[in-house]
Amino acid sequence: MINRTQQPAITDPIHLHLHLPPAQHFTLDNGVSVYAVQAGAQEVVQLECVFEAGNWYEQKNIQAATTNFLLKNGTKHKTAFQLNEHFEMYGAYLNRGCYHERASLSVHSLTKYLPQLLPALSEILSESIFPESELHIYKQNQQQRLSVNLKKADFIANRLIDAYVFGEQHPYGKYSRAADYEALNRDDLLQFYEQYYVKGHCTIFIAGQLPADIETLLNRFFGQLPLNGTALAKPEYRITPATQKKYAISNDANGVQAAIRLATAFPNRHHPDFLKSQLLNALFGGYFGSRLMSNIREDKGYTYGIHSFIQPHQQQSAWMVTTEAGRDVSRATIEETYKEMLALQKEPVSAEELSLIKNFMIGSLLGDVDGPFHIIERWKSYILNNMPPDYFYTSIQTIKDTTGEELQILAQKYLNPDDFYELEVI
Repeated sequence: MINRTQQPAITDPIHLHLHLPPAQHFTLDNGVSVYAVQAGAQEVVQLECVFEAGNWYEQKNIQAATTNFLLKNGTKHKTAFQLNEHFEMYGAYLNRGCYHERASLSVHSLTKYLPQLLPALSEILSESIFPESELHIYKQNQQQRLSVNLKKADFIANRLIDAYVFGEQHPYGKYSRAADYEALNRDDLLQFYEQYYVKGHCTIFIAGQLPADIETLLNRFFGQLPLNGTALAKPEYRITPATQKKYAISNDANGVQAAIRLATAFPNRHHPDFLKSQLLNALFGGYFGSRLMSNIREDKGYTYGIHSFIQPHQQQSAWMVTTEAGRDVSRATIEETYKEMLALQKEPVSAEELSLIKNFMIGSLLGDVDGPFHIIERWKSYILNNMPPDYFYTSIQTIKDTTGEELQILAQKYLNPDDFYELEVI
């Protein structure tokens, strides 16, 4: 029995032995792979169907995102209202998402209602019809939203910085225009849906308190669908970064705040520098106590927040710094960011600061194995990106073993101000 009169011992996260529970793998009758995590104390479940159906595969701009958004807006047997009512009746949440390489359809529900929800999910994946009325409403809403967002400096900055790094014709760099919505029609959606959903390549991830007959259930509702398009060809795109490095754009003559983006190309997850660079990024601008936050927010007061992160794309990543600052201190904010890059190049990180960063990162990993939904998300990331099964433990060991001198070398290699695209939007 715990003695509550005594304070428990405090243990730094770096000394904890983290364990990632395994994911069970099985294959449905149609060849679809399923990864399942049986865990958690609550009788809830999360099921996600992931398709090779991101904007990488589209023939028209926004074709993939529009198809994905309208998946649940009507089937041969149910209207959008009836579908939503069905999921709400069981207290379930149906969601969809579209990204660069992939798109997904997911449901969160009580475990006991999964048998009632799977038929509707199967119907969406095999019999969606994309009614003209729903597409018309979607176009109107998106064009209005785009019109509003184009007045915002941060929205403009987010669009343009990716185009500078990857090229506007690359799936990572292209963005939507009002004319794109006008050019899209129902036949475009049906064609994309048929090729990349109905006959596309699907992988299923499920976690929580799973029914004892989960494999039988999934086979009944998904195992007979043609969801294993293993022969789908992935188009090839060449990255064509902009030749100019510095941009200053006036979006609002009366604007008082500037959106600042700094970015440079960076290798993908499979590069040997990737894991150690995550540690360097955390130190630089990846958490609230980072050097960028300490300098530019706490000391200078130029911004409420400044962050750096590595975009983990499949073909090539990007190292990015984002913030919003007063237009009168925008230039100073950029210069201070460059100073922090150079400071990391000039001398190794102290043992005390390095220990703090390592504990922060191990603590973050600890949160990522707390609960079945977090666990399956980590497995999903590893599986879809073809990472080795021991990648989780390799990540932990890399965090523990990396030295200040190694981070200094990485900073000299990747954090060079001249290599960064620089964008101010006011």
